[in-house]
Amino acid sequence: MPRTAVISGGGTGIGYAVAERFAAAGDRVVITGRREDVLRASAARLGEGAAYVVADLGEPEGGRRVADFLADEYGGVDIVAACAGGIERRPAPEGGDALDAVSWDWTQTLRMNVMTAVHLVEAVKPILADHGRLLLFSSIAAFMGSGNGSYGAAKAALHPYAVDLSRHLGPRGVTANVIAPGYTEATEFFGDSMTEERRAGLIDRTLNKRAGTPADVAELAFWLSEPAAGHVTAQIVQVNGGALAGR
Repeated sequence: MPRTAVISGGGTGIGYAVAERFAAAGDRVVITGRREDVLRASAARLGEGAAYVVADLGEPEGGRRVADFLADEYGGVDIVAACAGGIERRPAPEGGDALDAVSWDWTQTLRMNVMTAVHLVEAVKPILADHGRLLLFSSIAAFMGSGNGSYGAAKAALHPYAVDLSRHLGPRGVTANVIAPGYTEATEFFGDSMTEERRAGLIDRTLNKRAGTPADVAELAFWLSEPAAGHVTAQIVQVNGGALAGR
């Protein structure tokens, strides 16, 4: 029986790969994000039955919009993959001092990586099916830092959130897990900042000596959503080719 899966950040990169994996299995897929042109094109590539909702999940209203769509169209949701996130690349507003700039960076990063997940998950809780699956997306940066402080800290905030979700929803058979990728190519995460030297260094940290792909992450997400993974919950599952162990 097809399930209904909603994937935030599903228009590109890891989010799209996750949506593609669920669609390939015959599940109903709803992708969400802020860019309608990207979502429309991605939904078309995903094929018949895929849908999209334009929503800014950094705000509570974005979560409500997605939840209302899922309730109206499908009566609920079985799988939630909160893939949306990233690093704020816009400069801080002019007129402030260094502390203002730091505060702005942290606030935006927490909004992009924590609140997008919280607003989505909390909005759909009332329509989440028993034995549903919640997937949060962290990063290797939560374990080893990100260089700017805010991104790694924001991703780490999702870890105890998954534990609390597991505790509260576990009696209904719902699982909540976190996927923490390492360096993953073919995403928008690095923008145009990736150099060959940096890429080589990131790959060298891995034990299997290759970059990760969105498909690597998507396969893990799909397995965690399967009935066979019903006893796996409150876990932080890394998919980084052993990069953390190989430091």
